[in-house]
Amino acid sequence: MRNDYNLSVSSYVEAEDRREVIDIVSLNAEIAKTVERINALRNDIDNIVKKLENAEPDKA
Repeated sequence: MRNDYNLSVSSYVEAEDRREVIDIVSLNAEIAKTVERINALRNDIDNIVKKLENAEPDKA
């Protein structure tokens, strides 16, 4: 006699979704702020380099 029982738990129980829920609007806002900060830092570095390039060498 043949049994037609499926003893696999996954056949009867749906797996819990454990993925993190991400607020895309908030994430995009954070990325925009980060890009602004990076651009400001790049600008500051460019200004420092220009000042160094234009500075007169020390006469020792």
